[in-house]
Amino acid sequence: MQWSELQRDPKSVAALADSGDVRVRRRDGAALLLTREDRASSAAEGAVSAARALRNVLAHLPADIAAKALLDEFPWVDVLPEEERAQFVSDFARAFQASAELGQWSVLEQTVREWRSTAAIHADPKLARRLSEPLGDDLGPVAPPVDG
Repeated sequence: MQWSELQRDPKSVAALADSGDVRVRRRDGAALLLTREDRASSAAEGAVSAARALRNVLAHLPADIAAKALLDEFPWVDVLPEEERAQFVSDFARAFQASAELGQWSVLEQTVREWRSTAAIHADPKLARRLSEPLGDDLGPVAPPVDG
């Protein structure tokens, strides 16, 4: 529905929200999603339960099996060295649970984005080698951070 409809007849919008989520389109911004609080809290509790269950399942699987389970969704996991696959699985499970408990899925998105970047480095042997070499030169003192 349009924003103007919400302004004109809020009671009918509330009745619609009793049946399900209502998307409100606005000309000057992103659409809004109206949902009843009891459904939102129920969904949040379900996400936390699912995250805890997934964490426990992944923790009880051998690392290679857990990594293979995530491979369909994240095919780049195959590029990671074996020990880093295990770390990805652990980080993924923790980030999934943290995101569910905070209601902020950006935590999981960031974890996946960082591991995808790590896989991209491993996919380029020359780059991986260059980034793994010790620095040979002392580049001098680093200036202290400044405000602003």
